[in-house]
Amino acid sequence: MAAAGKAKDFYKVLGVSEKADPDEIKKAYRKLAKRYHPDANQGDDQAADRFKDVGEAYSVLSDPQKRKQYDQMRKLGSLGFGPRSGPGARPPGAPGADPGFSFDDFQGGFGNISDLFSSLFDLGKKGPDGGPAPGPGGQSAKSPRRKGEHVEYVVEIPFLIAARGGKISVDVAITEDCATCGGDGAKPGTSVKRCEECEGTGNISFGQGGFAVKRPCPACFGRGKLPGTACGSCSGRGAVRQQRKISLNVRSGVETGTKVRLSGQGERGRAGGPPGDLIITYKVKPHRFFERDGLDVHVSVPINIVQATLGSKIRVRTISGKRVVLTVPEGTQSGTKFRIRTQGIEKGDRIGDQYVEVVVTVPDQLSEEDRKAMEEFAEASGLKH
Repeated sequence: MAAAGKAKDFYKVLGVSEKADPDEIKKAYRKLAKRYHPDANQGDDQAADRFKDVGEAYSVLSDPQKRKQYDQMRKLGSLGFGPRSGPGARPPGAPGADPGFSFDDFQGGFGNISDLFSSLFDLGKKGPDGGPAPGPGGQSAKSPRRKGEHVEYVVEIPFLIAARGGKISVDVAITEDCATCGGDGAKPGTSVKRCEECEGTGNISFGQGGFAVKRPCPACFGRGKLPGTACGSCSGRGAVRQQRKISLNVRSGVETGTKVRLSGQGERGRAGGPPGDLIITYKVKPHRFFERDGLDVHVSVPINIVQATLGSKIRVRTISGKRVVLTVPEGTQSGTKFRIRTQGIEKGDRIGDQYVEVVVTVPDQLSEEDRKAMEEFAEASGLKH
């Protein structure tokens, strides 16, 4: 078993302050996870170890309850880098030592520290028989089944698809079991051996003194075994990064920021655990003609000065693809808006309207005949020019 090391400061691991909000923590995790992901650093053991540290830190700091407990432990010095650690720290009872806290106080106020570590990392608990407590699915803590990571994607969709609904296809990069070796990392026809780094448990421990927590072994990636001859398709990792095409049914009325969760479409689980989810966030592309305001749709339609003066009938396109005949009365001013009912966006049992703003356009050039007609009109109307 790997020797227990010094406890890590999870805030320093992610490079954030103690007062970082959840968004800052999530942003830092994504940046570091991308940088140190094993797929981008094949053969780099240090990057693999760093990747595990980053995931470990995020699993605690992203959970409000775990973060609260961790902060309590950190503040009280029980992790080895708090107020009671480092140069100048005095042991309890020594002259000048702070008598305000003792290990017994910690037990009374927060429960046994090993239980607190267990609640943080979901490890180290004892079962009815004194052995490791069953994990999800009844498996022991020696080989914990863990749900795969969720995958989040921002997907741009056309305006009309968002307004009317429809189908789109999305290419998503997902880590999946290698089809060549079946996920064990060994070349087909060869054997696998127990990982000596973690003694086949899939976990290594770290901590301080009698307190330790576990994390996935970076040597075998938590599998507890190593291939005798590595699979050529996945270089012995047992997993490959692949593009998966997913078809999505977009409901009518979705807008930028709308999220869709696809259960079981995320990263694969560990040790037989269930896969994570795929979370899609829609970003609606702007349209050159239609604009949206809630469930209403706004458009601008140009008309000429004759249509505005004498009145006219114009055909206006709607989001359904149909054209509606709109009557423009005589004397209509530029900027006048007309409402076409129930031609907006439908969402549930509600449907919006379409608003049409007419913009009177003036010709850049006139023929001699047109100019003469305009002059006669101006003269008859008493208009000066």
